[in-house]
Amino acid sequence: MPQYDMSLAQLREYRSTAELPRNFDDFWNVTLSEARALAMPARFELVDVGLRLVEVYDVTFSGFGGHPIRGWFILPRRRDAELACVVKFIGYGGGRGFPHEHLMWPTAGYALLVMDTRGQGSSWSKGDTPDPVGSDPALPGFMTRGILDPETYYYRRVFTDAVRAIETAAQHPAVDPGRIAVVGGSQGGGISLAAAGLDQRVRAAMPDVPFLCDFPRAVTFTPRDPFPEISRFLAVHRDKVERVFRTLGYFDGVNFAARSSAAALFSVGLMDTICPPSTVFAAFNAFAGADKTLNEYGFNDHEGGGAFQERAQVAWLGERF
Repeated sequence: MPQYDMSLAQLREYRSTAELPRNFDDFWNVTLSEARALAMPARFELVDVGLRLVEVYDVTFSGFGGHPIRGWFILPRRRDAELACVVKFIGYGGGRGFPHEHLMWPTAGYALLVMDTRGQGSSWSKGDTPDPVGSDPALPGFMTRGILDPETYYYRRVFTDAVRAIETAAQHPAVDPGRIAVVGGSQGGGISLAAAGLDQRVRAAMPDVPFLCDFPRAVTFTPRDPFPEISRFLAVHRDKVERVFRTLGYFDGVNFAARSSAAALFSVGLMDTICPPSTVFAAFNAFAGADKTLNEYGFNDHEGGGAFQERAQVAWLGERF
């Protein structure tokens, strides 16, 4: 796949046309307050999965609507003090999987909380968290579930779950609540941007090839799913275009990026046909934190930097924490 988006010089100057809803902050403050009011104490159940150098806990915490959200909490077995903690979010269609799939951060000396994504986890890795909320008619996938109203949109629930995951991690006695980082690739990167914009406890954000950014461009430009789920929905619901884009303004990574003061390490694949480079640059250029870096992988599609980016993340976070 050739580099098909804007030139690199144009990308570095690009700004999204995504509009910020007037009541954006009030919408999210009310949403999170309602979730906190319904929260029950988190459960951390120690499990033996044969990994001798780490402690693994099967976690259940309260997310949106008080719904139970599953996760893994993994600690280095040898530790002397409170640990910096990484909260990890999963790519589109995947679930929390198995603990042995998430060992990089614990072996680097961090506590790790992996959030399962409600309703997902049957495309490429397994999940264990249902989404008990239905929606109006929607295209197969998750992008159009409840999309006609921000109150009912699927990602309202997911982003709320993400903030509650951070709060759950910060309350654990093994964690230093002043050193919380978020990480994720693709959808996980988009969730990490939302979490960093909604929760100022996040001191470092590492969104890789982030999804869910710059909807006005992505929905009309991106050749590969999941963004085209929305364009196919609008091809049928021709009279709903304005309502759909009004909803998406509450969930655009560009608008969350503009609200985060965290340090940030982004990555982008300049041949990415799922999250086009311009949509990633839109979020990076809007990001409010002064300490921000974007690693560019000129010959990569949506896999981005892969192990090279993981190595960069460990070094980058070590310098800050």
